[in-house]
Amino acid sequence: MACPILKPDADGIQKAARIIWQGGVIAFPTETFYGLAADARNEKAIQKIFQVKGREEGNPILLLVADRSWLSGLVEEVNPLAERLMEKFWPGPLTLVFRVSPNVSPLLTANTGKIGIRISGLAVAQALTRAVGRPITGTSANLSGRPGASTAEEVVQSLGEKLDAVLDGGKTAGGLGTTVLDVSDPSFRVLRDGVVAKKDLEPFFPKPAPKG
Repeated sequence: MACPILKPDADGIQKAARIIWQGGVIAFPTETFYGLAADARNEKAIQKIFQVKGREEGNPILLLVADRSWLSGLVEEVNPLAERLMEKFWPGPLTLVFRVSPNVSPLLTANTGKIGIRISGLAVAQALTRAVGRPITGTSANLSGRPGASTAEEVVQSLGEKLDAVLDGGKTAGGLGTTVLDVSDPSFRVLRDGVVAKKDLEPFFPKPAPKG
């Protein structure tokens, strides 16, 4: 059976949310590429994402939240640097990596003890997350190791009938993916270059102590 294509209106978003509540996996647009959304609390749904992507379970999966208050229960600590970065760059294409709360599935963290989280800057993705009412996954909608998809058609060509639906938000920006920044300890490492440039992040980092 062909993968259903949903319109990005209120009805389509509610249909997509119901699929996620029922343990399904859908593709949806973000500000960079299409992503795969599943209920972050449903381990069977998370396992399905690995099956859809042909990806080994040793790879972490980032989460999308609708509001910073949702970090409670997901992460152990939100330090002052993370607060400043969220104030500046969320919603937007900056994924922050925190020390994870014990009640988050290790399937999402690849047993790293850390979890990547962001608020999407795209209205459709925000609306979907709010409609679901809980954190959803945001990993890219492509076969593992292949380029990201920037249209619903590319998602269908790549993943075919493995998905329960595609929320068609039109063509996404493509280009660079989200920037991934580890804020779980004082080293504050950029794990992946992306849309948010290093030069834009540097003013937020602590200045090194003067020598002598």
